[in-house]
Amino acid sequence: MTMPDDAARRSPSGAQLAATAPSGRLSPAAAALLDPATAGLLRRMPKAELHLHLDGSLRPATALELAHARGIDEGMDVAAMRARLTAPESTADQAELLHAFDLPIRLLQDGPSLKRATRELVEDVATDGTRYVEIRWAPGLHVAEGLALSEGIEAVVAGAESGAAATGVTVRLIAVALRSHPPQMSLAVAHASTAYFDRGLTGFDLAGPEAAFPDPLLHGDAFDAARRCGLGITLHAGEWGGPAQIWRSLALGPVRIAHGSPAADDAQLQRELISRGVTLDLCPTSNVQAGIVPRVAAHPLPRLLRSGVPVTLSTDDRTVSDLTLVEEYGRAVALLELTLAELWAMDRHALEVAFLHDDEPLRARLLAEFDAFAAGEPALTRAP
Repeated sequence: MTMPDDAARRSPSGAQLAATAPSGRLSPAAAALLDPATAGLLRRMPKAELHLHLDGSLRPATALELAHARGIDEGMDVAAMRARLTAPESTADQAELLHAFDLPIRLLQDGPSLKRATRELVEDVATDGTRYVEIRWAPGLHVAEGLALSEGIEAVVAGAESGAAATGVTVRLIAVALRSHPPQMSLAVAHASTAYFDRGLTGFDLAGPEAAFPDPLLHGDAFDAARRCGLGITLHAGEWGGPAQIWRSLALGPVRIAHGSPAADDAQLQRELISRGVTLDLCPTSNVQAGIVPRVAAHPLPRLLRSGVPVTLSTDDRTVSDLTLVEEYGRAVALLELTLAELWAMDRHALEVAFLHDDEPLRARLLAEFDAFAAGEPALTRAP
């Protein structure tokens, strides 16, 4: 098969399809609800993002090149590809939302494409002022055409290294096992991932269709293997099934949970999360798309935060949600009515719970960089 990078160079429309990193933008709707000083501060402030999926953040222009190379572009232009990759503003449930990932996964079945997509994602998050990012992906989804697990992981690791070198963004990676895959595949992903710990693959996750595969304990052996080898433990929970699914996930001993917003409906669960120090990596816009909440303004992030539950704020999927981190921050202030000090506290907390346990001095330097910025911006630390 022709490698996509080569095909893109030969494509007659290659120049027109060149991937351009989107700027860290605020939509006109969000910007209209913010005063100019606040909007400027949201763009400038250093950010840490912990919940970001590679396959949900593929640049539309890159996707079009890769589709053209595979002969499945269907005559689309970049605008049409963007529309194809972006999920509706609201779907019936998580299962419907997951269909938005079918095409990106189909396009990312070789090493060069995975490496390119990862590097470009690091470049894109840099435009948000992001200084630290964790990118997660499911290696088991990229073996359909014969790519070995280790080859796919190597490609993503190399892309992250290249993007970090080009932008100065600190990158760590999280390997994701899937609820819908056999437990043996999850164990294989865990074992393959541990070989890359010293190159920044420092976390292990479980994701996928929660309603169809509700029991995370089936993958317990994979989590045990990941933990023994030093990987930080997180998993997706609460995109279906309410607080019961979050309780279920705690049996695997995560230090963070991806999503988990239904915890707002269970005071005992909130106390348990606080007691254990488990952080919820929340994504309000994505939760609207998955039908968990009807609109961003109804998301329980403020209630959880003000109840003392540790939380962070992320995009989840830049392309599927047509979203930047600056935009999600803007919505948090304008629609969720977070104070700038609350937003900053979440941002800084993300560094404190990041899977940077491979390099604690680096964590300390990033925290010092964030603190130095906040020292010059009184709005970020001003009590309400």
